[in-house]
Amino acid sequence: MIDRLRFPVDPWKLIETAPSIDDVGVTETLFSVGNGYLGLRGNQPEGRHAHEYGTFVNGLHEIFPIQHAERAYGFAEVGQTIVNAPDAKVMRVYVDDEPLAFDVADLREYERVLDFKTGVLSRHLIWVTASGKEVRIGYERLVPFQEKHIAVMRITVEVLNSDAPVTVSCQLINRQDGQDVYGGTPTAPRKAGFDPRKSDQLKDRVLLPQEYWQDGLRSALSYQVKDSGMTVSVVADSSIETGDEYDVRTLVEPDIAKDVFRVQAKQGVPLTVTKIVAYHTSRGVPARELVERGRRTLDRVREVGVDTLFAQQAAWMEAFWDRSDVVIEGHDTLQQATRWCLFQIAQAAARADGMGVPAKGVSGSGYSGHYFWDTEIYILPFLAYTTPLWARNALRMRYHMLAAARKRAAKLNEAGALFPWRTINGEEASAYYAAGTAQYHINADIAFALAKYVRATGDEDFLYREGIDIAVETARMWMTLGFWRFDEDGEPDAFHIHGVTGPDEYTTVVNDNLFTNVMARFNLRFAARAVRDMADDDPRAYAHMISRLGLDPAEVDTWDAAADAMMIPYSEALGIHPQDAVFLEKEVWDLENTPDDQRPLLLNFHPLVIYRYQVLKQADVVLALFLQGNHFTDAEKLANFEYYDPLTTGDSTLSAVVQAILAAEVGYQDLALEYFTEAIFVDIADLHHNAADGVHVASAGGVWTALVSGFGGMRDYYGELSFDPRLPASWPSLGYVIHWQGTRLDVHLTKDELRITAGEGDAVPFTVRGDKFTVSAGETITVPLADQGVLIAGRPTLGELAESRREDGSMLSASIPTATVATVVPTVTGAVPIITAASPIADD
Repeated sequence: MIDRLRFPVDPWKLIETAPSIDDVGVTETLFSVGNGYLGLRGNQPEGRHAHEYGTFVNGLHEIFPIQHAERAYGFAEVGQTIVNAPDAKVMRVYVDDEPLAFDVADLREYERVLDFKTGVLSRHLIWVTASGKEVRIGYERLVPFQEKHIAVMRITVEVLNSDAPVTVSCQLINRQDGQDVYGGTPTAPRKAGFDPRKSDQLKDRVLLPQEYWQDGLRSALSYQVKDSGMTVSVVADSSIETGDEYDVRTLVEPDIAKDVFRVQAKQGVPLTVTKIVAYHTSRGVPARELVERGRRTLDRVREVGVDTLFAQQAAWMEAFWDRSDVVIEGHDTLQQATRWCLFQIAQAAARADGMGVPAKGVSGSGYSGHYFWDTEIYILPFLAYTTPLWARNALRMRYHMLAAARKRAAKLNEAGALFPWRTINGEEASAYYAAGTAQYHINADIAFALAKYVRATGDEDFLYREGIDIAVETARMWMTLGFWRFDEDGEPDAFHIHGVTGPDEYTTVVNDNLFTNVMARFNLRFAARAVRDMADDDPRAYAHMISRLGLDPAEVDTWDAAADAMMIPYSEALGIHPQDAVFLEKEVWDLENTPDDQRPLLLNFHPLVIYRYQVLKQADVVLALFLQGNHFTDAEKLANFEYYDPLTTGDSTLSAVVQAILAAEVGYQDLALEYFTEAIFVDIADLHHNAADGVHVASAGGVWTALVSGFGGMRDYYGELSFDPRLPASWPSLGYVIHWQGTRLDVHLTKDELRITAGEGDAVPFTVRGDKFTVSAGETITVPLADQGVLIAGRPTLGELAESRREDGSMLSASIPTATVATVVPTVTGAVPIITAASPIADD
């Protein structure tokens, strides 16, 4: 599905050999650069023909009242959406006053490259003007990881066959609040129809001009966000290097600043214009102070020099790949996509520095720049095992949200803290509670991530100082959300959790969702163990925690009791775990016969239609089987996977990576590779047709987990490292690096052996398929492998459910919603009845 002439395979680069304005939204995402704080979409420097002129600063947002058609107590009231910051990318080139414009330009050469080794976006082209002048233009764009506030752009122009007047117009433009000088829209227009995955768009002016000025070739614009009160400044230095004569014209207004270099270019004499830009934002500092910060940033960078920034970036990237790379031998196509995904995680998380990791990173406005549970479940494992500092920073974001989470819990009549389903500033921003606020499992997801980080790193200092507050307050919430049922003797029988939504957003507000209950059980047990360990290991910190949180030690015992009695649904008749208490009572949606033009379901069917069926947006039970796999038998995992896989639409990009992991574990290894391939190309091949909205960062994080945990077979249940590999038959080898409690482990897998080499640090115990080993610093341990696990051909299908019966003896049947009235009574003849129709109306 990828044009490999236009996007050739290179294991260390993403390359484009021909420009196109037809898919410009996708390429803007694919060629975006960022560092977790600042992100620039891959807009061409000419500043025209864009899908979205995107410059995003993590956390820079506006608020607005959420308009509910019918209000109710406790609904989220104030929405948040990321603000498109002033655009500094424009460096427009004119030759003979003719602009370079990609819709009409005669380009004889063109190549755009995102280099994973250097972390630099570059472009080379040769343009022949209407008057026959051949012009070579080189361009580089850098958002350094070490200088989080900085962006660098450098353009070189050389007229090859003639003298000619050349103009380079460097601009800062506030596009958020209106059209640019050519009438371009500030953000991508919506397609017909509604898509909840896109950002909220604001109609009124958002950025209110504050201080703006020019001083020589230094320009400054600054703004206050109208209702959130946040401030942002952009300060830029421009400079030129040329042996030819030139002059400079400048302009500054509240929403635009220009440095226009006019050069009398001689044949063969290059000119280079460099622009260094500093972005600063704040939730409380006046814009004038941010401008001063920008001045200081630029002064410091100017002393260091631009070439030094490029060299530092290359060194930073070398260190990143040394501790993070995953090597798939013999498959450059997969290798290229893997490294693109890992690079995107770095661009989304590296310098988030205590902010969250938005669902689209800083590459686009999709999902309004919000933080979700994606961070903890899909992104944090990569961070914890490769760069633990980034994981700690992401968890500290949740710690700083505790005050708002406590208020939210109280609003919903719960104890402890309830973290928001989607947010930027810590307040709940989900306007649809059924598929948003009701996903209480986010509390357990955060506690799970905290436990994974502490166990992988041994960072008990963070746990005892800040993390323990998260563990305790999330556990408290489960104790009031859930309730006890008693047996006929009045004794506690089971602990239930009702009125919640699991990860599958096609099934909402249910009782005893399996994923929620399993994860809540983990949350309660982890919190109890952490409190008791703290009492033994650090009595002073424990005493402070008891006082700070008002914790009665007896409360901890109730957590263990609830966890031990947690209701875990199970169907004896089908031999599977129902997704919730009534899931199996619903009709099965016949996905195998659902037309492609009715997918994804969320854009073609009313939620009430979807909610009536056994159909999944994404893995739910299957995700629980992975995260809490030590609580399920191999037979249970296989049975559950075979039941739920045919019901899973994959309408969420979070689904394929999880399905790949479980498919590999239970034996569907060809299917696992199919799901993995879907996940790894979700953006590069635009498989969900929304890559233009920004990178699917969680899916990129899941790609790493699919490689390391799916095919590499790594697990860390109970804080114990184990391996049970599932190397695809077509892969000669797989290599990856993880860091376990300060010790680097290089893991190399072939079909015949697993080899682990330890770096400096403490010895690391681990198991391979139950056999125990310990690897010491500088040592290599090689474990022979008899095979790569069970092999099951094909994939599970609805037809395999033909003879299945529910607990009440009724048979399962499958259909598609239709408005057609049946004229005969359907019969069951030993196969799953399939009722096909096209109308997206309920069939009741």
